[in-house]
Amino acid sequence: MSTSQLEMLTDLARGARDQAGKILAQERQTEQQTTAQLQSLLSYRAEYAERLQKAMSDGIDPATMYNYQQFLASLDAALSRARQALASQQASVEQSKKNWQQEQRKLSSYDTLASRRLLEEHRRSERQEQKTNDDLVTSRAARRQHNDTPH
Repeated sequence: MSTSQLEMLTDLARGARDQAGKILAQERQTEQQTTAQLQSLLSYRAEYAERLQKAMSDGIDPATMYNYQQFLASLDAALSRARQALASQQASVEQSKKNWQQEQRKLSSYDTLASRRLLEEHRRSERQEQKTNDDLVTSRAARRQHNDTPH
């Protein structure tokens, strides 16, 4: 694989990792919103149940009692749906997190490969430079010996 191909793969992996990060951030934001909605419903249900208790202690007619109970039942159903939505959103966050981690590992692999290639190129260059220096020293020594030899 050429260096330019590796750079292209690294850039693609970085883009995929960044995109996975954006998706993860969106999923977390949705999770926070879903949690806030659930908390609002819980507060509203508690407040409404408290109103029912007060109305019952003050005396309440059966029709009003029935309406309170029906509304509390609908709030309970909404709470159940909100809990399910939160659980589903938490699963989405977890999946997005795994996807981001996978993309990060892929990018790290390409970065490691690029670093190793760069190190190998550096070593190859040093070996070539050493060989050139050795050849030069050998050539000089041979010329010196040739010049020192009487003709």
